[in-house]
Amino acid sequence: MYTTCMYCKKPLGSNEVVETFPVGRRLAFDAAKGRLWVVCRKCERWNLTPLEERWEAVENCETLFRGTRIRTSSENIGLARHPEGLELVRIGNPLRPEFAAWRYGDQFGRRRRRTILNWGAAGVGLAGGVALAGAAGGAAGAGLAFQGVNIANLWNSFRPTVYFRPEDGRLRWMNRRGAYATRIRSSGKGVPFRVQVKGPMGSKEWFEGDDALRVLRAVLPGLNVFGGTDRTVQSAVSEIGHHRHAQGFLEQVAGHGGDHRYRGVPGYVVKLPKPLRLALEMALHEEDERRALEGELWRLEQAWREAEEIAAIADDLLLPQGASDFVASHGADAATRATPSRLLAKGSADTKGAE
Repeated sequence: MYTTCMYCKKPLGSNEVVETFPVGRRLAFDAAKGRLWVVCRKCERWNLTPLEERWEAVENCETLFRGTRIRTSSENIGLARHPEGLELVRIGNPLRPEFAAWRYGDQFGRRRRRTILNWGAAGVGLAGGVALAGAAGGAAGAGLAFQGVNIANLWNSFRPTVYFRPEDGRLRWMNRRGAYATRIRSSGKGVPFRVQVKGPMGSKEWFEGDDALRVLRAVLPGLNVFGGTDRTVQSAVSEIGHHRHAQGFLEQVAGHGGDHRYRGVPGYVVKLPKPLRLALEMALHEEDERRALEGELWRLEQAWREAEEIAAIADDLLLPQGASDFVASHGADAATRATPSRLLAKGSADTKGAE
């Protein structure tokens, strides 16, 4: 059972009411089709669960939903909150545009509100800090406060924000500036499109096929950090609505990438119109789920494992050298300080196993 979001690499949290699936604080389920998603409360994206983990959990969710009084429902979609705090989203039989608008409208709307609140809090903090510094130290104090803000902005521009692992197994990372330099172009090599990334030292690299999809999955949330209004989301849904598969939409975007230039260079993803960028992120989600639902579950499980592995690496990336070894050694020391009763129980179990 996986506990990390396969998109933002953050923990999904836990619940104490779905005994067969104690992961997540918001679960979305489709009882008719036997599908279960864990909605990440950090990035608001839907993580489709592996097949063998979902059947009993879907039944439990259906029972819990019916037994919850605090719920709102439309004809096809319902939302309920369990007293324990778990949120349940019940999917009925909506049309594809309706489901996409509801699902992504919730996701992008929350993302937009969260970003606006964060920026507002940062602005208030900046104004207060400058005013306090000015009162305490006059012009020199205010100047130092502004200098601190500049250093923080510089750090945010160059710190690692995007991680992905291509098929060659080597972890790549980009800062915010590198993510803004991502390009998508059509390819004449038998693959639908390719993606160019800019590394932290300015090096550029092209990726194709599944690696190109990995890059876009990692980059787009940062480019779409402001989410979208209901109208923008509806426009994004209509962008991909006439394509039977998301793959067709991805190819179309790559083919028209030359229409969106930066300093004369075509294909910059950040220069795509906002509804088109949101639609591109939607299409990636749907392409992932299409593959999983068509039997390629090993891709889904690989993505979950990769998410947890990258999360562990990302957490340690900026730690001082030797910090992980220090934590590991102290963890081992803590284990050796277990109580005698626990050691006795473990020894007894080991003896029975040997017999």
